[in-house]
Amino acid sequence: MNAKIIIAFGWVCMLLMSCHTESKTDTTGMEVVFDAGYYPYCIQWQDQYYYTMQVPSADSIIIYATDDPAHLSQSRHRLAFHASGMEHIWSPELHRVGNNWYIYFEADGGNTDNHQLYVLENTSDDPMKGAFTLKGAIKTNDEWNFGLHPTSIVVHGQQYLLWSGWQHRRSETETQCIYIARMGNPWTLDSERVLLSQPELEWERQWINPNGDRSNYPIFVNENPEAFITPNNNYVCVCYSASGIWTIYHALGMLYARTDADLLAPSSWTKVQEPLFVSDDIDQLYGTSNISLVPAPNGKQYLLLYEANRKLEDGWHRSVLMQPIQWDKSGLPDFGKPALP
Repeated sequence: MNAKIIIAFGWVCMLLMSCHTESKTDTTGMEVVFDAGYYPYCIQWQDQYYYTMQVPSADSIIIYATDDPAHLSQSRHRLAFHASGMEHIWSPELHRVGNNWYIYFEADGGNTDNHQLYVLENTSDDPMKGAFTLKGAIKTNDEWNFGLHPTSIVVHGQQYLLWSGWQHRRSETETQCIYIARMGNPWTLDSERVLLSQPELEWERQWINPNGDRSNYPIFVNENPEAFITPNNNYVCVCYSASGIWTIYHALGMLYARTDADLLAPSSWTKVQEPLFVSDDIDQLYGTSNISLVPAPNGKQYLLLYEANRKLEDGWHRSVLMQPIQWDKSGLPDFGKPALP
């Protein structure tokens, strides 16, 4: 490890210490995993939970490992990636594909209009060991359009990539949509991208806060897809975030399809018409979105990690929270309500 990386790791660790919180039951009833954090992602592999997130102000990727997700913020961690010349390293996710580990993330050279998707590979059996090497950017379409929030899922042995991107380069407005493509290998697409969802419903198109705070131009958002297979193996669900994350209207949406359907056919997918997991008390908790699902250690339930603002008066302060979820009679997730008093 060279001197620059050692310095970077030390700086990131100090920053992470400022984000840590003892996992506890918050006054609103949910578990607070990190007092400050963005885009949580957790994967269970064998008897371990591995966790990544976008750390505020950090252009590095950290992996946490623990046998109990309630203790993520106190768990062992490692610096997986730090690259000079690459900025806005956001929403990293760790995935096991075949016999190797991959981290999907987004970054650019300083201009977010050129934001792209990237992948790292580690051939070690243990992601806390070995080197993550940059395989390069993932070309999503011929125009090399803006892309963010990549995630991956394997269904019946076939790997797919999902992400948020633009249909066209923005001019006066920006529209972020959810896309899917088949992968030939973990760093290359071998199909055209397919549009699964665009912000068309009113609750998906909010970009102005009640007090008038807004982005510099209209931004309509479907972003941060997270794909998972239901415990009964009947459905592939894709949860996504809608409306501007800077607004109180930021919300969780969902698409779902049968696991035996053609996942590249838009007609295979059903879009839930109302937002999910919305708090009844927006002054205490809002913007509940950007989720990750993982089996609980007891093997009897699933845990939902999510991101939210805990108090309206706190302004831009997003935390990573956790609570269990249920499944309805059809096998689809029943998120219910955030665990407020």
